[in-house]
Amino acid sequence: MHKVAVVGRPNVGKSSLFNRLIGRREAVVADFPGVTRDAKEGLMLYQNHRITLIDTGGLWSGDEWEAAIREKAEWAMEGAQAVIFVLDPREGLSAADYEVADWLRKLGKPVIAMANKIDSPKHEVYLSELWALGFGEPIAVSAEHARGLDDLMDRVMSHLPEDDEDVSEIAPIRISLIGRPNVGKSSLLNAMTQTERAIVADQPGTTRDSLDVEWDYGGQRFVLVDTAGIRKKPDTAIEDYAIQRSQAAIARSDLIWLVVNAGDLGDHELKLANLAYESGKPVIVVVNKWDLIPDEDLKFTEKDLAQKLHHISYAPRVYTSAINEYGIHEMLAEAMKLHAKWQSRIPTSELNRWLEVWQMRQSVPNFHGKKLKMYFMTQVETSPPTFAIFCNRADFVTRSYEGYLQNRIREDLDLAGIPVRLKWKEKGPYKREKGANNDD
Repeated sequence: MHKVAVVGRPNVGKSSLFNRLIGRREAVVADFPGVTRDAKEGLMLYQNHRITLIDTGGLWSGDEWEAAIREKAEWAMEGAQAVIFVLDPREGLSAADYEVADWLRKLGKPVIAMANKIDSPKHEVYLSELWALGFGEPIAVSAEHARGLDDLMDRVMSHLPEDDEDVSEIAPIRISLIGRPNVGKSSLLNAMTQTERAIVADQPGTTRDSLDVEWDYGGQRFVLVDTAGIRKKPDTAIEDYAIQRSQAAIARSDLIWLVVNAGDLGDHELKLANLAYESGKPVIVVVNKWDLIPDEDLKFTEKDLAQKLHHISYAPRVYTSAINEYGIHEMLAEAMKLHAKWQSRIPTSELNRWLEVWQMRQSVPNFHGKKLKMYFMTQVETSPPTFAIFCNRADFVTRSYEGYLQNRIREDLDLAGIPVRLKWKEKGPYKREKGANNDD
């Protein structure tokens, strides 16, 4: 697959261009610099070519993140076959633009100078200054208005080799890492991929957008999504939008790693567990920083965790340490196992045999001498497994009895660790008309 990097100083429109080229709003865009910090990947298709596009943070930003952002950009350059150097000629060339240009020349990659924010032909008068950078004729583009993109991509394609790759048809497993700020999500991702893909710092809020990392493990393709830390009350508008991006990443995922700090469990974990549960996706609770818990506190910490996350007690737990890479392989093994179960389908005949057994094991709800009657059960959806049970009175189903059936489905049908959904359908001679309140 081809690889193209997008670079430039802060606030020239790199993320706007990235979103426009991949055809969806993946990167956070704002009117102030410093929003993008990590190197974010996205897949774009152009003239039947698959291109991995990489959006990098603003270079030579002059702030505390400058060195870390440049390090991630240098990683992005390693396999890049072309570089789009985004500039804002309407502001004129700055010292940072010249610094980035010198840095690019040392890397020796093909560079396309792209003049962004050229919204109309009259703005092309600003292009002349860009020739001084030494990268040939600049391309006039407006990422916001989709102007000049074909000219840009024609120049990019001229630097790419012939596309002869054999693209795998196996869909990747997409996993999101969610959690409070500073629980170690980015550190876990780096430890897993054996790279420094995500910026790691002691202060919370380092990751400000969801970061997709394509990765292969044991022949299985993954897309690992490092999301922004989710707070109870975001401090800024950009943080609030980053949370929305995290929630969107969860919706697109196949599985969720709920990362918690073993030594700092709070009520906020309950909210995150609810978010994970309501998504209908398999959840693995990743208890990070386990190596920092004293031996005498291990049992207490496990009990505290079980109490706070009791409503997703079905979710498996993996105990990890990003520092010494303890538990990393268990995270992946558990994810592959749950993904297979999440897509499984149970034959109707098997379901109904078990339905009889479950009713014998546990008495059905009884209201004033009138019993819940279950006639038939079938699976209506996968991902998550969803089952319809046809009965005489859906309003007779108690929460505890539904929980009992969900537990039995997980344990007896080899769906341990999977969220199970039940739909109750009334049928037969006692089926009520909509809005009626008749008795059996």
